[in-house]
Amino acid sequence: MAIDPKLIEFTEDEKELLRSRHEQQESLLSPYACKDEEGLRERMENYQDPDVYLARPCFVVDVEKIVHNPFYSRCADKTQVFSLIKNDDISRRSFHLQVVSRVGRTIGAALGLNLDLIEAISVGHDLGHTPFGHRGERILSDLYHQRTGRYFNHNVHSVRLLRTLARTNLCLQTYNGILAHCGEKTFLEYRPKPCPTFEDFDQLLENCYTDQTNIRDLRPNTLEGCVMRISDIIAYVGKDRQDAEKIGLVSAADFKESSIIGTQNREIIYNVTRNIIKNSLGKDYIAMDEEVFEGLDALKRENYEIIYNSEEVTKSIDFIQPMMERLYSRFIDDLE
Repeated sequence: MAIDPKLIEFTEDEKELLRSRHEQQESLLSPYACKDEEGLRERMENYQDPDVYLARPCFVVDVEKIVHNPFYSRCADKTQVFSLIKNDDISRRSFHLQVVSRVGRTIGAALGLNLDLIEAISVGHDLGHTPFGHRGERILSDLYHQRTGRYFNHNVHSVRLLRTLARTNLCLQTYNGILAHCGEKTFLEYRPKPCPTFEDFDQLLENCYTDQTNIRDLRPNTLEGCVMRISDIIAYVGKDRQDAEKIGLVSAADFKESSIIGTQNREIIYNVTRNIIKNSLGKDYIAMDEEVFEGLDALKRENYEIIYNSEEVTKSIDFIQPMMERLYSRFIDDLE
C-alpha cells in the first residue's frame, strides 16, 4: 500500500526547524570547509527546489547513492591484500572503506570540516579496484594499454562506475575526491588544488587515461578530500600488518619498532590522527610533524618489504595473469 504523500511532506514549521538546525551546524564549520550549498552536480534538474536537501543534506545524498549501489556491495567479497586466503577475519574492501570513513570523520570533526563529504569520498574511493588488488590492476592496465594505448587505474574506474555506468549524479567534489585519493605516496602536507568545473574534471580524467604519471600529480579540490587521502594511508598501514599476523605470515617481532607512531594498528591510528589534528587546526591545509611523516612513510616501505612483496602475496601472479588475459580476450571478442 502506498503512503499518503501528505504524510511525508514537511509543514512550514518543520521546514523552518530543519533549516535552523542545518544553519547552526554549518555555522560551526571551519571557514575552509566545503559547504553543502557548494555541491555541484552535472544534472541539477531534480535539485532546483531549495527544500530538496531539508532532511538529507547535499553530501548525505551522495553517501546514500554510493552505499545503496551494487558496485559497493561487490566490495564485500574482495580481500584487501591476501587474495587467496580463506579467513573471515582479514580485511575486505568494504571494511576498508568504512575504516577510512571512520578515521576521516574523526579528523574532520576536530577540524570543523564537512563530515558528510568526507564519508561520501571514503565509501566510494575504492569501488573501481580489480580483484587481486594492485597486481590485478597492473595486469588489466597492461592489457588495456596494449589494445588502446590508454591506461587502467582503479581511482579513475571508481569514478567511471559511479558516474557513467551507475549514473549516480554525484557532486563534483565527491567525484574529484575519489579520483584524487590515490594513497600510494605520503606527503608532509596536503593542500587542495582547484577543480571548479566538470570540464576541468574531465580533463583530469583524460590525462590519467593517456599518461600514467598524472596519477601522482592529482590533488583533491577540497580539504575534505585531503583528509580522506591521508586517512586512506592511516587505515591500511596498520590493518595490513594486523592481517599479516592473523594469517601467520609474520609476527609482531618481524616489524621494526617506531618510537614515534608505534607499529600496531591501534597505535598508528591514534598517534597519526592526533598529530594531524594538532598540526592542521585552523589551517587551510592538512599537515603532520616531519618525524611523524617519516615514521608513517617508513612503515609503508616496511609493509612493501615484508608483506606486499612476500611470496604469499606474489605467488598468485602465475595463474592470475593468464586467467585475466583469457577473460579480457573473451570480453573483447564478445564486444566485437
